[in-house]
Amino acid sequence: MDIRAGLSSGSKRAAARLITMIENGDPEAIEIIKENYHKTGKARIIGITGPPGAGKSTVTDKLAKLVRKQGKKAAIIAVDPTSPFSGGAILGDRIRMSDLNTDEGVFIRSMGTRGALGGLSKSVHGAIKVMDIFGYDYIFVETVGVGQSEIDIVKIADTVLMVMVPGLGDDIQAIKAGIMEIGDVFAVNKSDREGAEKTATEIEVMLDLNGMTEYRPPVKNIIAKDNKGVEELWEAIEGHYEYMVSSGNFNKRREKAIETEVLEIFKQNLLDKVMRLQKNTEYLSGLIIKVFKKQMDPYTAALELANILNKEEGK
Repeated sequence: MDIRAGLSSGSKRAAARLITMIENGDPEAIEIIKENYHKTGKARIIGITGPPGAGKSTVTDKLAKLVRKQGKKAAIIAVDPTSPFSGGAILGDRIRMSDLNTDEGVFIRSMGTRGALGGLSKSVHGAIKVMDIFGYDYIFVETVGVGQSEIDIVKIADTVLMVMVPGLGDDIQAIKAGIMEIGDVFAVNKSDREGAEKTATEIEVMLDLNGMTEYRPPVKNIIAKDNKGVEELWEAIEGHYEYMVSSGNFNKRREKAIETEVLEIFKQNLLDKVMRLQKNTEYLSGLIIKVFKKQMDPYTAALELANILNKEEGK
């Protein structure tokens, strides 16, 4: 398949193939992204996160359908836990969004975390760019739901929707800080359950304690499976976007996201060079032995490694 021609013609198959190439670390995929990078930056990126069992997939499904009713195109990147055997996504959120699969204006891709502790793999960043290049108006990134360590989404999303649910116990566990602090909009899903109002109140209290003045994240009670409160939730998401643009924070957030991405790519390139050095020479092993025998400290060893890398670069 000619991926470049497929990009030009808007082929979903080409998009899927390019994302697979990115996941497999194919250098050609990076070159294709480089060639088309000037087409990125138009899509709105909405991160959907929260604890397991909160109904994130259902919320994502309903929001995507709402976007389609507005005549906009939507891409969904559903990040699932990774299978230790195949390396693929275990849950496969596309199963839960099967009726969207036939919609030409929707693209759904399940991706594994592949060991990324922050809830997102580096391949997700590439997939977002592919969807942006393809001209999707909204890109929903539904994260795996790993708990308080799941904060990577704030580094890439324009708006982070935090989906909570009553009955989690531990009195809104996220008051412990961490994951709750990244929410721009909060949704208490399954609000037909007992304790929904209590959960919403606890979130409001947490927001009071944070002392937010310029922008206060709205808290919406919804029942996603019955499509109740979803339109109001979307209005809150749009309200956050309008605030970000009018305050100038939208561009600042995107600039910060680019800074983070550039530094991550730089660190990964350095790590790749170290790994290649380890395979080609026994220099790294020698340093490790010296540190183990207390003949050298790890700080000096790291500097020695940097020196040998610089020498390799100068050849």
